[in-house]
Amino acid sequence: MNTSQEYDQVIEQCRELYAAKLKDYGASWRILRLPSLTDQIFIKANRIRQFQESGVMKINEGIMDEFIGIINYSVIALIQLELGFAKDDKDKLGITEAVELFDKYTQNAKLLMEDKNHDYSEAWRSMRVSSIVDLILMKIMRLKKIEDNEGKVLVSEGVDANYYDIINYGVFASIKIK
Repeated sequence: MNTSQEYDQVIEQCRELYAAKLKDYGASWRILRLPSLTDQIFIKANRIRQFQESGVMKINEGIMDEFIGIINYSVIALIQLELGFAKDDKDKLGITEAVELFDKYTQNAKLLMEDKNHDYSEAWRSMRVSSIVDLILMKIMRLKKIEDNEGKVLVSEGVDANYYDIINYGVFASIKIK
């Protein structure tokens, strides 16, 4: 098993969808504030958990699609953290720049994953996908609390660290599903 190659394959799948949606819609997500992005990630993670609990999925979008959405919305959140949300058309973001930013943040996430993976000896490989979903939901709850506190933390990681962790958990779950 080569985690680096598997990681890159998942990220490439996410990047392809991200780029295709940019061609269809542009960077219309620039209007979204961080709490809206956090809520989008929550909706997707909660849908996965609901399916895991009930075994019933009425909309024909699979679990993998939801993990891709979780990863992509987390990258978008990191972009929004850097740029701020768009208030009008002056804050447009071109496709090339949007893809470059995607690459920047997914590369940062991979570097973080490699460091943590070294320290934790790839413990995620022994985890259940359901546990990974629970960890994503916990990170979302942390994000919501930080957002409710206007971004202020006393001793905890900041907002960006939580989004990076969600990206990496999403990738790990995607690898396990494949």
